[in-house]
Formats: sequence, C-alpha cells, structure tokens
Amino acid sequence: MQNELISRLQQQDRTALSQVYDMYSGALYGVVLRIVQSPELAQQVLQDTFLKVWRNSASYDAAKGRLFTWLLNIARNTAIDATRTAHFRNQKKTENIETLVHKPGNETLNPDHLGIREVVGTLDEKYKSLIDLIYFKGYTQEEVAEETGIPIGTVKTRLRYAMNELRKVFGEANLVAFMVLAEAIRSSLK
Repeated sequence: MQNELISRLQQQDRTALSQVYDMYSGALYGVVLRIVQSPELAQQVLQDTFLKVWRNSASYDAAKGRLFTWLLNIARNTAIDATRTAHFRNQKKTENIETLVHKPGNETLNPDHLGIREVVGTLDEKYKSLIDLIYFKGYTQEEVAEETGIPIGTVKTRLRYAMNELRKVFGEANLVAFMVLAEAIRSSLK
C-alpha cells in the first residue's frame, strides 16, 4: 500500500498528496513548530514543505530511506531556512512573551506531548545540551561544534552515545517519539 501511494505521489496524483498530508502533517507540524516557535510560521513552513514534496516527489528514492524520513528532512530544512531569514530574526526580537510560551492544542503531534523533552532532560548535561541544540533548536552538528567549541568528532561521539541511551529509555512504548528525535539528529549529519 505504501509503495502504491509513493508511486501515485511521484505521478503527481493530488489525492496521493492529500493522503500523505493526512498521514504525516501532524508529526511534521510538531517538529516544525519546535524549530520556528511560531504557530503561524509553522503553518506556512508546513505548506511550503508539502509544496516542495509535490514539486520534488519524483526525486524520492525508497532505497535511500523511508518516506517519513524524506518528508521530515524536507520539513526540518524548510523550517531551519525560515529561521535564517532577516524577517524571522527581527520578529523574534520583538515577539511578545505570550507567543513564546504558546502550547498548541492536542490536535497536533507535538514533541512535548510525546515526552521527548522530559526524557532528554534525564541525560547528563554534556549530552542533553547537544540534543537541545540539534533537536529543539535545529542546529547541524557543525553548528553545534562551532557554537560550543567542542570538536566535531566529539560532538558526533556524544550524539551517538546519547542516541543509544535514549533508545534504551524510549523502548517500544514510545517508538514514534524516538523515531522523530532520531530522524532530526540523523538529518543534522548533512
């Protein structure tokens, strides 16, 4: 069924795009919102993400990874691009405190609802700070190394260790939460 959906998407079938949106938009919105920290901007980034999915659907290669991984990388990169604009940086400087602490309703799959932040909080500080920068703030591993002054090799080693510890904590019960976190960290390798 998944292969048929992917094939229809690659053939520019609008109903396939609608199905993909219905299946993944909640999870992608939660990841995007965590990066851009603005519900309005997160909606725009989500729209931009699915526009890119539509335009680039022919480039998806199942041999390179799952559909969700591909969608997550597009959403994450689009969100990070949005945070790098001058308009975004200026808006964040003048944003009101109520917007900063806004929590979306239960209609979306938000990382906070999955308990990711709490589980990451149980890690040793040297691991927790790296996960915070990569997952919650959208940094790449190279940006983390530059920001923290830690050599890139050490960043990668600590992230690998942290992922193994998180895998133990999440287990099967919270597999979706772990997958979202793992995909965000894997995509930071690029």
